[in-house]
Amino acid sequence: MDTLTDSRTPGIDAFLARAGDGWETAQRAPLGQDASTRRYIRLHREDGATRLLMDAPPVEDDPCPPDADAETRRRMGWNAMTRLAASRVEAFALISVHLRSLGLNAPEVFAFDADGGFALIEDFGAGREFARVIERSEAGETELYTAAARTLATLHAAPVPGVLEGQGQRWPILDFDAVALAANADLYADWLPVEAGGAALTGAARAAWEAERDALIGQAMAFPRVFTLRDYHAENLLWLPGDRVGLLDFQDAVRGWDAWDMAMLTQDARRAVSPDAAEAAIRTLLELTGSSREAFDERLAVIGALNALRIAGVFSRLQYRDGKARYGQFQPRQLSLLARNLEHPALAGMRRFVQQTTPFVFGGQS
Repeated sequence: MDTLTDSRTPGIDAFLARAGDGWETAQRAPLGQDASTRRYIRLHREDGATRLLMDAPPVEDDPCPPDADAETRRRMGWNAMTRLAASRVEAFALISVHLRSLGLNAPEVFAFDADGGFALIEDFGAGREFARVIERSEAGETELYTAAARTLATLHAAPVPGVLEGQGQRWPILDFDAVALAANADLYADWLPVEAGGAALTGAARAAWEAERDALIGQAMAFPRVFTLRDYHAENLLWLPGDRVGLLDFQDAVRGWDAWDMAMLTQDARRAVSPDAAEAAIRTLLELTGSSREAFDERLAVIGALNALRIAGVFSRLQYRDGKARYGQFQPRQLSLLARNLEHPALAGMRRFVQQTTPFVFGGQS
């Protein structure tokens, strides 16, 4: 065992001892913390076998109870407002079982401790993320993106489970609802004007924002629902042997929209997806699901715009509140994606509003 130690080490030791099979004496190589409070540690056993330890300390900001009203969710905090899983390992474990039951390639969870925030999971290997594979030219971008679309077609064709159960745990699959969409979209109104030297929208401008926001959300709420992974992009998708798509970071899954997952895939905030790869992915999904192109394009524009408003606001907040200037490198692409979605006729009202309040959104369009 290596010398990796911190306040979580005693809990890790006890969890791995309970898991058995010699993992408590395996060497531990930390992989770093992801964008949440989670971190991963690769375990190397003497016989050459590996596993990943997910270390997800419980947080005070609890996930949303199924029956919580909007005011209760606001009091509880961001995770309840936006229906995030708060890095709960039982969410990851039970959703993994569900995805695997559909024939999809989620990592197997060999053991987990919901109270402690630990899980022992299958190791798919290092450097297999779509983004890394494409960078190394080990597979073509269009090949990977069409494979990702085929995976979505399988996922979205299956019924949406209401509650997942197993190993004494239950995890509800909640609606990505108007409260969650509004809280996410409001990041635009609170932070993007700061990029032009202004401040969060208030007064009449805020009222106008909320009217346009709610009109857009109303359109989204009328779209058909599917099981939605929510963070479906090139950093969370793996290219596995046998040309299989591996899935990661799906604990925040909700009853959402096909267009949300496709927007995350083809309108990637961190890498420029080629038009050919994006179009191939969309065509593949439509061919496999039998969906109308016209109806899907509207869904993709509306849902894509709501998502792009959220991400643009996040990038502004990271820069101007949190002092993380490196996120500025992603913002021009993100604003271009927002502007592109706003070109759809279904978003004419929001387009006019964005032109009036943050016209620079349209300045860097590619």
